[in-house]
Amino acid sequence: MQFIVIDGLDGSGKDTQIDLLADFYRKQGKNVVVRSHPCDDNRYGRKSKQALLKEGKINHIIATIYFGLDAIRSVRKYSHDDSIDVLIFSRYVLAVMYLPNVVNVIVYKIVCFVLPTSDYMFFLDVSPEESLRRIGSRDDEVEMFENIESLSEAREKSKKFVYNWNVVNGDDSIEAISNVILSKCLEGG
Repeated sequence: MQFIVIDGLDGSGKDTQIDLLADFYRKQGKNVVVRSHPCDDNRYGRKSKQALLKEGKINHIIATIYFGLDAIRSVRKYSHDDSIDVLIFSRYVLAVMYLPNVVNVIVYKIVCFVLPTSDYMFFLDVSPEESLRRIGSRDDEVEMFENIESLSEAREKSKKFVYNWNVVNGDDSIEAISNVILSKCLEGG
């Protein structure tokens, strides 16, 4: 099974790239499963999403903890399914960057030791201004991290976690981003 992760700030183009990638593999006859966290098909994902729509430090922590449980649930449910050829996660271990400093580094190391990682982990690095512009064009409720201060802080914090990821310029065109991701995924099979 090929395990692919696409992560980045809100508005970085994760869902767009995942849709293109999943379509490509499905056209090749592959069985593709996409998990976009937080998922709405389980209580952990729903609780994470509920907390994201609120304010305050406690909701910040609740959102992160339930997000982690949601991602772990997806790993346990799908990563050992032999019928799946390609498993794609939108958002995965980088949610730890929303935890307080120092704690987030420790938790990241533990999570990456316990959960599967891959050579196909991509971080779409988009400017906070572009991220906010894209978020504003949606018809969604605004989440607690969807403001210029939180996006700027998240982008800076993410730099200490993505040193072994494939970093892609999320400000590039959809096609340019897609070509980088697809060529890397096809390199290994």
